[in-house]
Amino acid sequence: MRVALYWAPELDDPLHEAGSRWLGRDAETGEPLAQPDLPGIAEWTEAPRLYGLHATLKPPFKLAHGWDTFLEDARRVAASIPGFDLPPLAVKTHKGFLALREAEPSQPLQDLADALVTRLDRHRTPASEKDLERRRKAGLTERQDRHLRDWGYPYVLEDFQFHVTLTRRLSDEEAARIRPEAEAHVSAVANRARRVRQVCVFTQREPDAPFLIAERLSLSA
Repeated sequence: MRVALYWAPELDDPLHEAGSRWLGRDAETGEPLAQPDLPGIAEWTEAPRLYGLHATLKPPFKLAHGWDTFLEDARRVAASIPGFDLPPLAVKTHKGFLALREAEPSQPLQDLADALVTRLDRHRTPASEKDLERRRKAGLTERQDRHLRDWGYPYVLEDFQFHVTLTRRLSDEEAARIRPEAEAHVSAVANRARRVRQVCVFTQREPDAPFLIAERLSLSA
């Protein structure tokens, strides 16, 4: 089993419904959802649908010490971190993907991601050499390669970028065509400030299985 620490909208946040319908699956229930009536949307969203609507805080990893030990520690770490306001989100192009990005940098968001990456890393089984080499094919900076060795993922700490992925990687022509559709579907509910009161533990039971929300961990009030 793999686990990950993600941000995901709360169930009563309209972004949960709108974003899940855009992807075609609810990560809370695992149920498939009817997508907007757009030719090609099932193919554009196939890859992010597997992971569910989320933004990565601590990337997926195999557990080293068992579920109960990890969950107890994750609850403790989450409870030590204050909740905060997340800036409004907007549809942007991110490394060739369409994604929701925050309107302005958020230091509390950076602090949350840093804490989860570092303070829960003892529960991570080290990545195999095969996995490390696969990541390096993307072309990493020296610092990103160091992050990969130390934390199992290159885009953490100084290289963390919050993003809620909405599509696979697109050509410029595809992005120009699809972006207005994504904006029409999610922008109204994404473009508002929201309180971050929890982080989500997502789990993947086996390779290629969809990720599901297993636990919602409360931050400090």
